[in-house]
Amino acid sequence: MTLSAPAATPTGHKDVLTVSGLNVYYGESHILRNVDLHIPEGEMVCLIGRNGVGKTTFLKTIIGLLQQKSGTVHFEGTSLLAQPPYQRARTGIGYVSQGRDIIPQLTVKENLLLGMEALPGGISKNRRIDPIIFDLFPILEKFLGRKGGDLSGGQQQQLAIARAMLGRPKLLLLDEPTEGIQPSIILDIERAVQRIMKETGISVLLVEQHLHFVRQASFYYAMQRGGIVASGPISTLSDAIVSEFLTV
Repeated sequence: MTLSAPAATPTGHKDVLTVSGLNVYYGESHILRNVDLHIPEGEMVCLIGRNGVGKTTFLKTIIGLLQQKSGTVHFEGTSLLAQPPYQRARTGIGYVSQGRDIIPQLTVKENLLLGMEALPGGISKNRRIDPIIFDLFPILEKFLGRKGGDLSGGQQQQLAIARAMLGRPKLLLLDEPTEGIQPSIILDIERAVQRIMKETGISVLLVEQHLHFVRQASFYYAMQRGGIVASGPISTLSDAIVSEFLTV
């Protein structure tokens, strides 16, 4: 199923992701309620809200780890409803979970190579890690032989983002990438994400509590009790909205 014409967002760019009327349940519990959200090509959109309002559930639904009860999710005009998670990844959606999901017993290199499973044909002997990864995250090149479980939290986060990027996504989903990370590493991650967007043109959906990172987005949505209750250009994200919807 395809849309006749991709919708335009307030930025004037076409949407890479369009979510309409999304409802998701955990058993009998209604978690996401009629969520509408658009992500323009080449833009960063931030989803804010206090803990437990449904932000992670939303990301898991986009990548296919959870199924919606109703509503639609379209990526580049094509419905994702029938696609399993691996197919969504190969279509061009990268996902960095809140827990990072680094495989602790594998080396940094082995974890990175797993990201290439999202490429057509998956991992092959001819696959090589793109040097830009080590330009973005120099520490990973130094630690290629180190076990993923031996890295610090900040290093694991860099590894998780790098692994997702090796799948060459068109949309990157980032769930709380600065959680529990020291300030200097937070700045490194912010700079890396901005550079990734500038040099590759990918779109980013950022779930984040760190206000400095939030304000680097072009558009925001605020979620409360599973529904979108406010949205607008990031320039309209006032202190009152931050106080009401964002834990800092």
